[in-house]
Amino acid sequence: MIIDPRLIQLAEGLTGFSTALKKGERVLIDAFDIPDAMVIALIRATRARGAYPYVQINQARISRELAFGAEEAQYTPHAEIELARMQKMDAYIALRGSSNIFESSDVPSGKVQLLSRLMKPVLDYRVGKTKWVVLRWPSASMAQQAGMSTEAFEDFYFKVCTLDYARMAPGMKALADLMIKTDRVQIKGPGTDLSFSIKGIGAQPCGGLRNIPDGEVFSCPVKESVEGTLQYNAPTIYLGTSFDNIKLSFKQGKIVEATSSNSKRLNEILDSDAGARYIGEFALGFNPHILEPMRDILFDEKIAGSFHFTPGQAYAGVGNGNKSQVHWDMVCIQRPEYGGGEIWFDGKLIRKDGLFVPKALHKLNPEYLLKSQGAA
Repeated sequence: MIIDPRLIQLAEGLTGFSTALKKGERVLIDAFDIPDAMVIALIRATRARGAYPYVQINQARISRELAFGAEEAQYTPHAEIELARMQKMDAYIALRGSSNIFESSDVPSGKVQLLSRLMKPVLDYRVGKTKWVVLRWPSASMAQQAGMSTEAFEDFYFKVCTLDYARMAPGMKALADLMIKTDRVQIKGPGTDLSFSIKGIGAQPCGGLRNIPDGEVFSCPVKESVEGTLQYNAPTIYLGTSFDNIKLSFKQGKIVEATSSNSKRLNEILDSDAGARYIGEFALGFNPHILEPMRDILFDEKIAGSFHFTPGQAYAGVGNGNKSQVHWDMVCIQRPEYGGGEIWFDGKLIRKDGLFVPKALHKLNPEYLLKSQGAA
C-alpha cells in the first residue's frame, strides 16, 4: 500500500518523538473515524521501532448508539475489561476524526455522566501510567469549523502537527521555572479580573509529548484561592454541545455563577460532581501556527497568545488534588484583535496582548518559533 509521505512523517513523529517507543513495548492505537492508511502507517512505524502495535477501531455513530442505551450493569464490566487492557500497555496513541462534531449532542446528560464516571479509572491509568499522545484527524467538518477549504486545512494541519517542537524547549523551561517560583497570578482583560495562587503546585511544559498539536505550559491554582470573574472569548464544544461567551465568577475557588449561550447545559455539566465547580488547570498557550478558535480543544487550547482555565479534574503531580469526571479546557485569547489582556506573576508583567514580556520568555513568541520554518 502506497501511503502519503505526510502520514509517514506524522507516524514517525508520534512513535518517535512523542512516545519514544522501545523494543518490546506495547502500544494501543485508538483510531476514531480515521483513514486506514494512517493506522497502517502507525503499525509500520511501531514495528520499525521493535514495539508491538494493538489497534482499536471506533466509529462515532456506533458509539453514540451505545451511549444512548448505556446502563451501569452493561458498562461496569466493559470498564473493567478496558482497564485490564490498558494495564498491559506501555503507550497509547489516539487519533480522533469526526465527520460530525455534534454526533453525540443528543445523548442524555445522565448517560454521558454515567459513562464518564465508569470509564474514569481507564483514563486515569492511561494518563498517569503510560506514555501517551492524542490528536485530532483533519476532516471536511474540521475545515468547515476553521472556515477553510478542505485542502487548505489539511496543509495547515500537517504544518502544525509536524512543527519543530524541540525549538519550544528552552522557552518552555524558562516559563515552567518561573511558574514554579510564582505565588500570585493576576489576569486582566475585557470582562476579566481574576486572581489566584499557584504556590507549591509546580508546572509542566507540553511540547509534543502528549497532545498534537502542542505548545503550552500548565500549572494549577491552589484550589480555594481563585477569586474574581473570567470572560472566555473562544467558542467551545463539550460533550457534544456548543457554547459561546462563557463567563464564570469565583469565590474561594468555587464557580458561584456561570453563564453562556447555553447557561442551562453549562450549569448541568458544572453540577456533575463536587469537583466540577473548582479549577483543575491553568495554562498558557503559544503555538505560533494556531491563531483562531475552531471549536476543537486540542487546537484551541494551544492558540498563540491564549490561556485556558479549566473546570474539573486536576492532573496528578501538577495539580491541587481536585477530583472530577469533568475536565473542560475553556480558552481566552489575549491578542489585540481579541481585546488584549495582561498576565502578572507576583506583580511582574509576564504577557501583554498575547506576547511574552520578560527576555527569558521571548523564545515562546511567534517571531522566534517560526524562524525554523522560514517564517518571519
